[in-house]
Amino acid sequence: MAQLTADRAFVDTPGGESPAELRSLPWGMARGGPGLLGEDCWCLTGPTAAGKSAIAVRLAEHLGAEIVSADSMAVYIGLDIGTAKPTPAQRDRVPHHLVDVVPASVTYSVALWLDAAASAIAAIRSRGRRILVTGGTPLYLRALRDGLDPLPAADAAVRARLEAEGDVAGTAALHARLATVDPVAAGRIHPGDRRRLIRALEIAAAGGRSATGWDRGTPVPWAGRLLVVDRPRRLLAERIDRRVEAMFAGGLVEEVAGALAAGGLGPTARQAAGYAECLDLLAGRCTRAAAITRTQQRTRQLAKRQLTWLRGFPEATWISG
Repeated sequence: MAQLTADRAFVDTPGGESPAELRSLPWGMARGGPGLLGEDCWCLTGPTAAGKSAIAVRLAEHLGAEIVSADSMAVYIGLDIGTAKPTPAQRDRVPHHLVDVVPASVTYSVALWLDAAASAIAAIRSRGRRILVTGGTPLYLRALRDGLDPLPAADAAVRARLEAEGDVAGTAALHARLATVDPVAAGRIHPGDRRRLIRALEIAAAGGRSATGWDRGTPVPWAGRLLVVDRPRRLLAERIDRRVEAMFAGGLVEEVAGALAAGGLGPTARQAAGYAECLDLLAGRCTRAAAITRTQQRTRQLAKRQLTWLRGFPEATWISG
C-alpha cells in the first residue's frame, strides 16, 4: 500500500492545488485491465468528510476528466444537505455523473449503479475525456473493479418472513443468523443495518449459496490509479462533527420534512446517518441536540467502516493530509 503526503493547501483550499503534488502522483504505474477500467480511468475515494469532493474537482480539471460519483446517497434527488453533494459551483466546473438520479423514495442497488456507471463511462470515453470515479461507497468501487454476478431476484415471501422475524427477535438476531450462514457477509454488514441483513439472508436462502458467493472472483487491478484520501483520526472526527453541525444549521431537518411531503423516503435513504435521526426528531422521538449527537456518532462509525474496507484494496495509494 503506497503512501503519499498531500499538501494541505491542495487538500483544503478551493483552487489551491499544489502542482508538485499532482505531478508526484503515480498515474503511469499500471495499465487498465478488462471491463470498464482502463488507463483513462482513475478513482479517488476515502472516508466521509475527508474532503474528497473538493480534491476531485481540481484533480479532474488536471486530468481532463469527468467525474462519476460512487456515492450511494448522492443518487437521490432532493437529498442535498445530508449527502454533502458537490456544490453547484463544483458541478459547473466539472461534469458530474450519477448525482441526482432517482427520487428519495426509491430503493437503489449496487447493480443499478453499476449499469449506470458503465453507461456514463462509455459516454465519457466517446467524448475523448478521462474518467475520475469519486466517492466513499466501497461496495460500489468493489463492484466496478470486480464486477457482480447476477443476484437472485427478490422473494417477497422470504423477505416478509425475515421482516417478521426481525420485528419479533430484533435486528441483532438477524445478524447472528447471517453469521452462521455467511460469516464473511456478516462481517461486512453493520449489525444494525436491517435492510442489508435481510437481503443477504434472502440471497443465502436462494439455492443455498451465500451472498458472498455471488461475487465475481477475479479483480481488475487499480494499481497506481486508486487514491485514498486519509486524515489523522482526531482531525477526521473533528471534521465530521463540524460537518454534521453545519448540516443541521443549514436546513437538514427541513430537507427531510420536504422529502416526506414530496413522496417520502425509501428504505435506503431512511437508514442513512442524519436522515434517520431527523425522522426521529420530526416524530418527536428525540431532541434536536440528541439527533445531532447521534448523527455525529453514526457518521464516525461509518468513516471507520469505510477505512476498514478500503484497507482491503492493497493496490491503493493513500494520500494523508
